[in-house]
Amino acid sequence: MLGNKRLGWAVAIGLGLVMPSLASAQEACTTYTVKDGDTLGSIAQSAYGTFDYQLIFNANREILASGANVLSAGTQLVLPCEDGRLTADAEVGTIIQQEADKAAAAPKKDGAYRPAVRVLTANGWAAFTDESLPGGGMFVRLVTTALERAGNDMAYKVSYVDDVVSHIDTLLPSGAFDVGIAWDIEDCTNADLLPDLARKLCLEFNFSDPIYEIVYGYATMADSKYAEARSYDDFAGARMCRPVGWASSDLIRNGLVEPLVTWVRPEAFNECYEKLQSGEVDVYAMDVEFIAGNLKEDPEGGKNVVVNSYLAEFMPQGFVVLKSNPRGRDYLDAVNAGLREMRESGEWYDVVASSLAAYNNIAQ
Repeated sequence: MLGNKRLGWAVAIGLGLVMPSLASAQEACTTYTVKDGDTLGSIAQSAYGTFDYQLIFNANREILASGANVLSAGTQLVLPCEDGRLTADAEVGTIIQQEADKAAAAPKKDGAYRPAVRVLTANGWAAFTDESLPGGGMFVRLVTTALERAGNDMAYKVSYVDDVVSHIDTLLPSGAFDVGIAWDIEDCTNADLLPDLARKLCLEFNFSDPIYEIVYGYATMADSKYAEARSYDDFAGARMCRPVGWASSDLIRNGLVEPLVTWVRPEAFNECYEKLQSGEVDVYAMDVEFIAGNLKEDPEGGKNVVVNSYLAEFMPQGFVVLKSNPRGRDYLDAVNAGLREMRESGEWYDVVASSLAAYNNIAQ
């Protein structure tokens, strides 16, 4: 959501977000064998009737993470059910309950005083962080669950402050909070070349292991000359919108800066979609799940909006702690250990799937 996040693992891809299927019809709740000409977008369009292929990526993360820009014929992909279940006979939430029961029965640590971890996030990033969502949203659930796993047994308090820029500029540096959720994990090798927010994160904060990978995409009106852009240069002259509290380093990395494009940076997260509809901007550059949420909430169903079929980028997300926080390393170690245990047990996917299912039920 918020800053410029992780590991330098942003891979520019041409995945075809809204293309007709080039393979035989696929169905959700099955395993699919990739055929020549398939893209994640074409598979999602056939299986789910949507450009948003994040569900497929989540279920096949280990297969796709190292080479998501190329789908090799013969690759076996799990196509989850629309509610996130991996198979029709599975039940979302089962592993969460099992792991919670196991943690509750585990021996407690010694009685030494450990202050509650003060976790900071913001509202308005569905389905990831929002007080109205179960557990506060997917990212909040992932981090707070990690603090309860791997023997951590750490107390925490989650606060929502919607001025996201203040998180990095003031609230975390002041010591008022310990952990910030969630930020793009950037490659900090050449931090001095990064934009201001990313540079500050690299120089003053430490990142957790990735908690999730989002996909940045580009939405336009269907009749826009930018709808069929095949390269970033094809966006020349566009008014490109992304909220001010979001990362911009991917745009800079891909040359989407003046004079090629003109940035529009509103404060409100949903304002870019409104500006796209009103003709105030040409391109809405955002993560595809957030765009999908805008389409669901649109009374017209976003029928005149398309997401570019050829340009997108995966970006890992993580939480941050100030390098000077005396307990910062302990918090990082605890959450990273919890995340590893959650991935091994399958609880990570269960949290992700149940969070998306809950949000979809709310949005409908």
